[in-house]
Amino acid sequence: MKKITFLGAAMSAALATAAYADGHALKVGVSWSNFQEERWKTDEAAIKAALNAAGATYMSADAQASAAKQLTDVEALIAQGADALIILSVDKDAVGPAVDKADAEGIPVVGYDRLIEDPRAFYLTFDNKGVGRIIAETIVAKQPEGNFAIIKGDKGDPNAGFLLEGMMEVIGDDVASGKINIVGEAFTDGWKPDNAQKNMEQILTASDNKVDAVLSQNDGMAGGAIAALAAQGLSVPVGGQDGDHAALNRVARGEQTVSVWKNSRELGAAAANIALALADGTALADIDGAVKWSGGEKGVEMNAIFLDPTPITKDNLSKAIDAGHIDQAKACAGAMDGVAGC
Repeated sequence: MKKITFLGAAMSAALATAAYADGHALKVGVSWSNFQEERWKTDEAAIKAALNAAGATYMSADAQASAAKQLTDVEALIAQGADALIILSVDKDAVGPAVDKADAEGIPVVGYDRLIEDPRAFYLTFDNKGVGRIIAETIVAKQPEGNFAIIKGDKGDPNAGFLLEGMMEVIGDDVASGKINIVGEAFTDGWKPDNAQKNMEQILTASDNKVDAVLSQNDGMAGGAIAALAAQGLSVPVGGQDGDHAALNRVARGEQTVSVWKNSRELGAAAANIALALADGTALADIDGAVKWSGGEKGVEMNAIFLDPTPITKDNLSKAIDAGHIDQAKACAGAMDGVAGC
């Protein structure tokens, strides 16, 4: 799989003028799945900044984790004059009518961070299978054998499957040999920390608290799992992703082993630039950096860009601090000795 690390400044500069080819300021509508999650606010700021730089207008709606509301949200954004849509889907199967509606109006769609398996949508995300591999590799380096729990994301989100595939690429042989024993794995409705905590509590009960490591598919759920572990007096290696501020502080404190940071500023800026280019008439296949990809459940060939994630551990927490993702004081509060950047 070909990946790129960023969409260059040259593309952004070109879009600043290309966006006005037909003489009107472009409007980009963003449909968020659930804006209550911490990381989407960072994504939004990056999208807004890129659109503002190009003189384009930002519009948004929050589906509040409702697939039905997302469909009406998209209709409303179209009615408000959106020239392009960025959709962070609630449910991969339920979002289809939104793409149909946009296509009927000649409005391009960027599937943001979560797969919308439709050739009419441009797929922009991080290498989620790679994220799963990184989480598992980091945890296995710390805990190479024993009883593992896997806290998966929402079953309606294809990313949960991609992340699990990546994890199993790392631990699959050890599971087959018995070196690693998966004592429990569970999907987590809405990727919510409280649901993850309940899942972890159930796994601990079923395994008589014999859990040696946890592979969590995001940071919020990692926090829920860690709370369940702590309630039983347990501290084991736990991995997650997103670079949530609370998770990075847990890394500094030694409570979480790794948070795979997906630079939301990079992703948001790329989404805005792609949306503007598509609105201005650029074909999906002609987007700078686009590759052909057909790794979804249905094998549909799509145009896509996959950005590279960065694992953050106690040894390189300074990367997130130096990049301005998190303040040093916030990252390092209560840090253990030897944490880079603290």
